[in-house]
Amino acid sequence: MFLLFQHSRISICFLSFLFSFPSSSLTKHPPTSTSQTENKMGSPNFKPTRIFSPHHHNSPPCTRTHQIGALLLVATTFFLVRLFDHSFSTCPPSSLNHDHTSQNFVHFSDGGSLSWPQIGYGSRLSLKIYVYEEDEIDGLKELLRGREGKISADACVKGQWGTQVKIHRLLLQSRFRTRKKEEANLFFVPAYVKCVRMMGGLNDKEINSTYVKALSQMPYFRRSGGRDHIFVFPSGAGAHLFRSWATYINRSIILTPEGDRTDKKDTSSFNTWKDIIIPGNVEDGMTKRGAVTAQPLPLSKRKYLANYLGRAQGKAGRLKLIELAKQYPDKECVPVILSDQAEFPFQNVIDYTQISIKWPSTRLGLELLEYLESIPDEEVERMIAAGRQVRCLWVYAPEFESCSAMQGILWELQRKVRQFHQSAETFWLHNQTIVNRNLVEFSSWKPPMPLP
Repeated sequence: MFLLFQHSRISICFLSFLFSFPSSSLTKHPPTSTSQTENKMGSPNFKPTRIFSPHHHNSPPCTRTHQIGALLLVATTFFLVRLFDHSFSTCPPSSLNHDHTSQNFVHFSDGGSLSWPQIGYGSRLSLKIYVYEEDEIDGLKELLRGREGKISADACVKGQWGTQVKIHRLLLQSRFRTRKKEEANLFFVPAYVKCVRMMGGLNDKEINSTYVKALSQMPYFRRSGGRDHIFVFPSGAGAHLFRSWATYINRSIILTPEGDRTDKKDTSSFNTWKDIIIPGNVEDGMTKRGAVTAQPLPLSKRKYLANYLGRAQGKAGRLKLIELAKQYPDKECVPVILSDQAEFPFQNVIDYTQISIKWPSTRLGLELLEYLESIPDEEVERMIAAGRQVRCLWVYAPEFESCSAMQGILWELQRKVRQFHQSAETFWLHNQTIVNRNLVEFSSWKPPMPLP
């Protein structure tokens, strides 16, 4: 019935959501331009036009019939205004607020197609992303395959680090990919450093020096200070895998499944204003569409209240949860979040209160289980149903799928697009020519280039 977890990455495959709020449209008429009137008013020859003027000598007289008609018109107008005012005032405030709020959340049609809110995102996806080739930049091949080039992408696509491979592959096949750097909105820097490090392909020192070497080969990175460049760090370590990240890519867009982890550093590398939390990797075999082999048990037939997913790591609270929770693999349950500082995928546009519970990690124990047991079954069913319909947002599916994790990531990336690029080492002249500190035009910048 409930799924207790400490890490968003581990449990993210269980989160799925539906927000099919009725969309409302409002027809607006463009305001009449007043620029001409203002210009005339500023003229010394301007004379105001009389709106009301005395009757001319040949105007028809105002008869009693006209007076009665005018009174009827006033009375009718007053009645209609009161009627409309009463009609709108009787609408439940909650529904009005609901319609307004729903415009800020992601929507799914009955057919499962995805609709992102227009506010801050636009009405459609319109991106051009350049993906660096491994032979194009000195150092990228090592970051992808290790110093000896023996680590394969297939070996890195499994487990929690698989997102670094899946996102790379999906972008290579994406209709939003461009092969012209000059027209690109964003630049994707592929690297499988977590996998390469775990498989002995590079050590921490080599990863750091190789990243610096690769970045020095990228004029467009230099142009924007890295603001339009995308990096994937698919584990709790985040960008700390690149020891000098705070010096070189602190302005870049970082995709990571865990924003609350610091990898035992003094600070997290995640910045909520520029980075994006992505769904953790789920094995393809768990997400393939097809015939359902087994249906989840109805709530009335489930024996156990909760199941804990996570690592104990010697922490007393987690050990207590493992003792209290019963190990039973229910397929559908309500996520109960126990990580106080957790960040979530697509949290800009998803109301997590509709489909999950967040409980203070300082109050772990029987109190939590008693609270969960007190929740009516119909409320649990409602939350499970909401999750069941939108699980697609946590699946790294091909682009032709109407809803997928990649679709959500592309929408979030679109929000990061800048129309103007500059950095502390970028300058421009009166004719819009971009130059460096030595007044060398951008088209003539040659690697390796100095970095911050």
